[in-house]
Amino acid sequence: MSGGGKEGGADRPPRLSVVIPCYNERETIAAVLSRVLAADAGIDKEVIVVDDGSSDGTGELLGRTPGVRALRHERNRGKGAAVKTGIAAARGEVVLIQDADLEYDPADYKAVLAPILAGEADAVMGSRFAQERPRFFFGAKRSPFFSHYVGNNMIIALTNSLYGVRYTDYEGAYKAFRRELVAGLKIEADGFEYDNELVCKLLRRGARVAEAPISYQPRSYGEGKKIRWQDGLVMLWTIVKWRFKDY
Repeated sequence: MSGGGKEGGADRPPRLSVVIPCYNERETIAAVLSRVLAADAGIDKEVIVVDDGSSDGTGELLGRTPGVRALRHERNRGKGAAVKTGIAAARGEVVLIQDADLEYDPADYKAVLAPILAGEADAVMGSRFAQERPRFFFGAKRSPFFSHYVGNNMIIALTNSLYGVRYTDYEGAYKAFRRELVAGLKIEADGFEYDNELVCKLLRRGARVAEAPISYQPRSYGEGKKIRWQDGLVMLWTIVKWRFKDY
């Protein structure tokens, strides 16, 4: 695959580190890990799961899963904190963030990684809206999360306006990037706004950021969805703050 030698060095192809932040996901984590381990990413991969202080037995399941590096926070510190712990432990030249639920399909790994491995991008955001917008009022596949879609559009419009770009989705869980790109990049956020701070700082640095279409099957709050409207307000403030604040 073109670009492989560039990322991994002349002697070997690049390696992928899949970082999975996890908090109280006992019902889904086994299925997620099965899919991640089976997924063909086009390159060798390691799987790192960071248990962010789970209290539902998730940690015990991770300890019994072969092929996974399991790390643990003694207390819940937030998704961003778990991602940072995973990245610090990563050995691969390329890092991909994977949620611990079943909303996203690891079969999309190749599409997300392709621009990086081809040497065309430094980072890639998976977009849920690049090919199809959700439907809310008609059809069997209508989404129950109209308020989330409105919030997403606010985040998209604000980021595009402030940073002079035209992307279609910033909240899709799949983010991939060259590890060296963020190794020295200090990210303050420990919550869901981690992704926004990361992307905003990459855009300010002039990093080559691409999008790739991904599939999405939203789960309900009863099924374990955790993000709330308050998190959306923090995201919006994060986008504004890092457009102007020095770092």
